[in-house]
Amino acid sequence: MLSPIQLSLFKNALESLVDEMALTIVRTAYSTTLKNAMDFSTGFCDKNGALIAQGLCIPLHLGSLPDGMVAILNKYEANINEGDLFILNDPYEGGTHLPDIYLYKPVFLDKELLGFLATIAHHADIGGRVAGGNACDSTEIYQEGLRIPPLKLYESGKPVQAIFDVIDRNVRVPGNVLGDLRAQLAACHIGERALRKLAQEYGIDHLSQGFHQLLDYSEQLTRSEIADFPDGTFSFTDHIDNDGIDPEPIPITVTLTVSGDRLKADFTGTSLQVRGAINCTLSFTKSVVYGCLRSVMKSDIPTNYGFFGALDIHVPPASLANPESPAPVAARGLTGMRLANTVMGALSRMLPDRVPACEAGGETGISIAGYRDDLTPYAFIEFLLCGWGGRPEMDGIDGCASIVVNTANNPVEVIEKDQPIQILEYGYVQDSGGQGKHRGGLALVRRYHFTEDQGILQLRSDRTRFAPYGVAGGKPGTLARTLMISNSESRELPSKTLLPINRGDILHHNLTGGGGWGPPFERDPDLVLQDTRNEKVSFVSAERDYGVSIDSETWTIDQDKTDALRSQSP
Repeated sequence: MLSPIQLSLFKNALESLVDEMALTIVRTAYSTTLKNAMDFSTGFCDKNGALIAQGLCIPLHLGSLPDGMVAILNKYEANINEGDLFILNDPYEGGTHLPDIYLYKPVFLDKELLGFLATIAHHADIGGRVAGGNACDSTEIYQEGLRIPPLKLYESGKPVQAIFDVIDRNVRVPGNVLGDLRAQLAACHIGERALRKLAQEYGIDHLSQGFHQLLDYSEQLTRSEIADFPDGTFSFTDHIDNDGIDPEPIPITVTLTVSGDRLKADFTGTSLQVRGAINCTLSFTKSVVYGCLRSVMKSDIPTNYGFFGALDIHVPPASLANPESPAPVAARGLTGMRLANTVMGALSRMLPDRVPACEAGGETGISIAGYRDDLTPYAFIEFLLCGWGGRPEMDGIDGCASIVVNTANNPVEVIEKDQPIQILEYGYVQDSGGQGKHRGGLALVRRYHFTEDQGILQLRSDRTRFAPYGVAGGKPGTLARTLMISNSESRELPSKTLLPINRGDILHHNLTGGGGWGPPFERDPDLVLQDTRNEKVSFVSAERDYGVSIDSETWTIDQDKTDALRSQSP
């Protein structure tokens, strides 16, 4: 058995291993989706498929890595050899949606299986009826692209060229897709070298013992955290505007029940699966719950399969959060984010002094694809992130990734270099953060100017009807809005749409602001003054929403008028 000090060093070594894999992907990837937006994850599972370590990547992949391993072991457990490498993306057999390709590499030392190195990466295209693989209006998974069941991409060290060829022939930008796939391969090779070195240092028996100790340690710490939560039942409901086909709003309900050192998340009351492609696979739903709960617990808890041991998750079958095949799931990221908002809403009722208001954003995914004048294809895709809701002790962060996503927006310069797009505007939207004692993060605006003759625009967004909620008396953030400007004429677009785009067209997209935390009239007037100086809050909003009167010439607070305004607070 490893001593506490040895176990800590062992944990750090494994975390460094998977983080080095992540750096390898950033340094070798082709697409902006990976090298700039960092939409990928790395991890390590033991020989039984239990997640032992995950890189500092995307929390929402936390629950899907083990489910992919289950699919691999179910099919190949008796046929796993040194030099093999497995691939899958099937949402109904371990994956989450088709653009996310999983690679698993078994690692051996002295002919004994040590475990599996894993990478997940969101690819720029996976074929299907719409470039980018995120169209909301697909009605079955067969429309969404190339579906890869658990297969061997390498067998005994040799590539299975047929699979590479099938991918090459079925995607619009094979250079990017195969280049990114090789970046995943490189990460697995780097991890293999480090894991073998670790096994040689500790010995195979001690390595296996260390895995078990880490799992037990994580479960013990998690149970201890839950035991400090108040016993009881805490429910919350949020909504998605629509599924991109039918106009009705879609409810998501979660009930968290704490009993002793166990916690149950029950999604009874959530919508049935829908016609549009925003259905969310069970593995992704579980990842949402894990990521949200992990965010309110101590940072020193190892992120591994042991963390799951104290948690029970119930999701009704054939529901939005646990669909049955062949339901479409391409835009499941939108629902995943709303699931996270809903779980965090329930947590805010359980732990009001620990949980922020609803984050800013709108779950926006934008893809523009087509052919250049020389008939070479292009495919631009990005998922815009915005900021946090107000927090119990301070404002929400402006221009920051979601708590459960941890990706980044693409740099303007990279977009303009690689794509037929100019970014005319990228910045904050004044008065968009939900008012509160602690203000919500501001909305972002992005304006895209299309410079190619024609293409297809696919928009996946939300929060045009249901604003990000405030907490503890805070106000909601602003709603999302999208405009298309063609030939100097502007029209508002629905939150989910697919339409042709022509040279000179401008897409104007406003994300939402984050919700506020606490009553706005309790906000420190000096912070309101600072926000007006930074043009985050207007003079009108300062007076109307915060009860703070500011002299615009002297940039000072009129204390008498402020006192009078705040005395009128309900």
